[in-house]
Amino acid sequence: MSEHKAIIRWACTGPNFLKGQYSREHSWSFDGGAIVQASPAPTSVPAPYSNAANVDPEEAFVASVSSCHMLTFLFLAYRQGFQVNSYTDEALGVMTKNEKGIPWVSEITLQPQIEYGGEKVPTSTDEASLHHLAHEQCFIANSIKTHVQVKGVGHDTPGEHP
Repeated sequence: MSEHKAIIRWACTGPNFLKGQYSREHSWSFDGGAIVQASPAPTSVPAPYSNAANVDPEEAFVASVSSCHMLTFLFLAYRQGFQVNSYTDEALGVMTKNEKGIPWVSEITLQPQIEYGGEKVPTSTDEASLHHLAHEQCFIANSIKTHVQVKGVGHDTPGEHP
């Protein structure tokens, strides 16, 4: 169907690579021209070998799940005639260790706050259905094993992933 490309660039900037004393800061370049400064999370690799100001892969993973869910939700809402004026999500990813002791992002909780306009406003059942369909149709959610749940106003809608 389509291909998606990212260019990851890193270069050694000091003499102590073989001692493990090297910066892990790097960049991500995308086809539209955006360049994102990246680094491991300081909880994984302490400073000065990481940079907390840069995006880490775990944050980017959580953001990509949230972004995909939002874009799918907006498409479905428009198709059903609901006017969405704003959508804000403070998504949270949790890392745990798997059965082999390897850390992984085991759960992502989406916490969308949505403001609607227009004459047709969704009921809580409509909104829950939109989130369920968005989760089912999100490209990223269909590509991962992480459990994704959506917390809504007054209810939780667990994702379909284990």
